[in-house]
Amino acid sequence: MTSGAAIRYRTGSALRALAPYLAAIVAAFVVAGVVIAMLGHDPFVAFRSVLTTSFATSFGLVETFTKWVPLTLMALAFAIPLGAGRFNIGGEGQLILGATAATAIGITLSGLPMPLLLPLGLIAGVLGGGVWAGIAAWLMSRFHINEILSTVLLNFVSFQLLDYIASQVWPDVGAGFPATVKVGAGAMLPTVGRPALHIGVFITAAVVVIGAILMRRSAPGFELRAVGINERAAKVHGIRTARIAVGAVIVGGMAAGLAGAIEVAGVHGNLLEGIQSNYLLLGIIIGLIARGSVALVPFVAFGISILEIGASAMQRTAQVPAELVLIVEGLILLFLLLSDVLATRWQRSGRKRPPRPATARQATGRAHAGPDSITAMEAQP
Repeated sequence: MTSGAAIRYRTGSALRALAPYLAAIVAAFVVAGVVIAMLGHDPFVAFRSVLTTSFATSFGLVETFTKWVPLTLMALAFAIPLGAGRFNIGGEGQLILGATAATAIGITLSGLPMPLLLPLGLIAGVLGGGVWAGIAAWLMSRFHINEILSTVLLNFVSFQLLDYIASQVWPDVGAGFPATVKVGAGAMLPTVGRPALHIGVFITAAVVVIGAILMRRSAPGFELRAVGINERAAKVHGIRTARIAVGAVIVGGMAAGLAGAIEVAGVHGNLLEGIQSNYLLLGIIIGLIARGSVALVPFVAFGISILEIGASAMQRTAQVPAELVLIVEGLILLFLLLSDVLATRWQRSGRKRPPRPATARQATGRAHAGPDSITAMEAQP
């Protein structure tokens, strides 16, 4: 294959892979536009507000990247276990435990200088999320308890833990809602530029790059993907599937814990009720749209961040409820999954097509050919 043919082949493959995403996005916006029109609003004004707010001002761009950080990490918390065929639905609890651990370090050791306190807080957040996910992973491995059930139930435990710590342990009595006092100044992430953008964006980008490389270039990454594709075959070939599954769930929890630590150190400065926002739901949507690919997660997360930041602007300018953006995100996922179903059925129908009848020339050739020649001719198109 020549270099030009190779380039054309790769371009065609990329376009074929991209086509379902583009079709799903267009279909989702068309359906949402019909709904907006039925509500008596202008869909073009609404969509212009959604898609341009993130880029209209520098503040909008900073807000988009700030939202991108937890969305990306929460999507990784779902996508990494998904690669091993496991479903981590406990991202909320893992984020809360990560935020709680970072807050505890930031308050109790507030006198330390930033070069010590900040890394300690981030590490504590990562470990907090990993330990919380490790509980579900241990239950899954030891007692075969479904990880979906255990991670969801642990979310509710974390809500009560957050409320207790914010109301009883380190309460900020003047806040008016459950929230802790602020962490020390050394526990806060440095910022760059104006408006200020915290460096958690760069930490998250580094995590994504390292994660993508490990998934594609390392033995554990290969084993994780092998378990996700066919767990029984992976076990037959000597891969310790149970250990891989446990590790995937714990690593996913560590990503969610880092998200919580960055939310404390880069955005809020303390632990407060509702810090998890709707990041779990959006992280699952992003992970599914990215089809569990660590490399695709940040790009999908950036697109969802644009929609989320534009939602409030859409409500102000077009009087369209901001919740409609969540409908658009769900429709994108729905249409993408539908495209997978249609592609699978198309491939199956192609395999079931009867063979084309032989031409007179082929039939004459078969009459004078031996078995080997017949096999060779049948292999030809």
